[in-house]
Parts: sequence; C-alpha cells; structure tokens
Amino acid sequence: MQDLKISLIQAALVWEDVDANLAYFSEKIGEVPQHTDIIILPEMFSTGFSMSPEKLAETESGKSVQWMRQQAMKRQCYLTGSLIITEGGHYYNRLFWVSPDGSYQTYNKKHLFSMAGEEKVYTPGTDKLMVEVRGWKICPMICFDLRFPVWIRNVEHYDVLLFVANWPERRKEHWRKLLQARAIENQAFVIGCNRVGEDGTGLNHTGNSMFCDPQGEILLELQSVEAIGTVSLKYDELTKIRRYMPFLKDRDQFELK
Repeated sequence: MQDLKISLIQAALVWEDVDANLAYFSEKIGEVPQHTDIIILPEMFSTGFSMSPEKLAETESGKSVQWMRQQAMKRQCYLTGSLIITEGGHYYNRLFWVSPDGSYQTYNKKHLFSMAGEEKVYTPGTDKLMVEVRGWKICPMICFDLRFPVWIRNVEHYDVLLFVANWPERRKEHWRKLLQARAIENQAFVIGCNRVGEDGTGLNHTGNSMFCDPQGEILLELQSVEAIGTVSLKYDELTKIRRYMPFLKDRDQFELK
C-alpha cells in the first residue's frame, strides 16, 4: 500500500465573509506541498461557526461547492471541509469530500453543539461517510462528533479518522486528549483540522491541529498560528501496530438506532 500524503490548513477564518475566506484558501492551497493526496479545511471554512444560516446558507450548486470542485480538479487531489448548506427547507453543517475529478460525497454533522444552539437551527445527519483513497479507508467527521466514541467506533475497518473543527481555546485540552484517545481505541491514524483566532461571538481558537498515529502518539501539532501541516502516513506502521496488538477483533458488536 502506498503512503498517504495529507495536508491540513489551519486558518483564522473571516467571520461570515464567504468571498474573503474562499480567496484566502485559494492562496493557501497554492502553498500546499506538491503531490499531496488530501487537503483538509476547517469546519464551516467559508463563514466561521455561525448560527445564522438564513443569511449564509448555499445550495450544493452555490459558489463554495463549485469552488471546492475547481480547487480539487486544479490540484488533482481530494479536498474536504464543511459548509452551511440549505436543502429541502432544512439547514445542514455539511462536509464535502471532493475528488480530483470534481465529483463529491457528503456527510451531515450528526452531533450538533447544543451549547451554541446548533441543534435549534441545523438538522442532524444520520449516516456515516466512508471514502477510499489509494486503498486507504477514511472516515471524515465534524468537530463535536469527536466526543461521541460510540458513533465513531471503528466497526467499518477504517484506517484514518479525520475531524474538521471550530474548537475553542477554552476546551483545547479536551480536543488534544480526545484526538489521541480516538486514535488509540480505534487503532487508526487520527487527524484534527481546527481554526485559529477570534470568531464573531468573541470565542478564541488556538488551533492545535494535529496528526496522531494509531497508538495516540502525536506526529505533528500546529500551534496558535495560521499554518499548513503535512504528514505522510505509512500503511506498514498501521499494519504493524494492528498485528502486534490485535484488540480490534475483540470490540463490542452493537447497532445504533
């Protein structure tokens, strides 16, 4: 199996300004190392974590999704991040997984952040998304999902679990420790792409975007600055760890209802 080269962009998002954020990420994507397989953007990367979908929501034919498709085709890589989407009279915090040919798959955030009233304005998702890149099986999730190990339990035999987020500074140690815990318990590489800076509600974010190996060891962690982080994941390392400690075969069998 080939190594998987993944880059994430840790950004200070411009509050509720789609054009400014798309322009910023257009520039930053140009700085991502060549031959990157996957580029990860934060949660609600075009607006910040806003509870005003009535003025910000786009359809899947809107400018932000089209921009993602153009960028993925231009760089010939996979591109992911979440956006505020309207569909069928509902608003969604929707992650897009865009392929190099411009096609895409989606995941609607299941666990909505009640402390910010997200569940009052957005509709939760019901299904996981599993994608495959170069033989690697990947499970993308959104922010608050990180706190719910039953939902993200590795029953699908995924190799990489990734999170796009707007996780605030006041709970940064939860972010760091939970990413490591999810890696250990699921024997998978875990990646968290967070934002930095203050949002329009006054909340500060320190980033701490990171890559963890299947034993919870931190391969790379970004600090409180705008930055690009890139790591090449090695499938041999994953296989070795799973062979040495094959506890996934003993995991509980359950069905979510």
